[in-house]
Amino acid sequence: MITPAEPRDGPDILAISAGVEVFNEEEVQTVDELWQDSLNRGAQASGYYFLVDREGEHVLGYACYGPRALTEGTYDLYWIAVDKRQHGKGVGKALIRAVEKEVRQMGGRLIVVETSGLDKYTPTRSFYESTGYTLEARLVDFYRDGDDLVIYTKHL
Repeated sequence: MITPAEPRDGPDILAISAGVEVFNEEEVQTVDELWQDSLNRGAQASGYYFLVDREGEHVLGYACYGPRALTEGTYDLYWIAVDKRQHGKGVGKALIRAVEKEVRQMGGRLIVVETSGLDKYTPTRSFYESTGYTLEARLVDFYRDGDDLVIYTKHL
């Protein structure tokens, strides 16, 4: 069941982030920073909304999204990750659809996703494409030499 994340979900969110093996240590730390900001200030004040897909007490995956500063109706999908044991079971697609529904309800019209161009992110890029996101841009060597920024969007 997909619901807003609760304080008890923090350890699972971080464990999933570390366990997917594509996020580096700095990226996992960034997820924690956004999570802490959302907990401390609230989703609306921080701009970081977290959804989790939960089966009983176990978090299967999570998504973090929020409004893009200085825009009208544009939202960023900051993070989406699914427990490796749940890959291929529709958890990611259910989460991304839930994010889209929430963004629509908040008056959103566009979702922007930024990801890496590294080979290990090929499944991630395929996932976005399979869920209706359009490749908008590739900024070569953005993150570091050989690591492009790949931007996807979806108009709601």
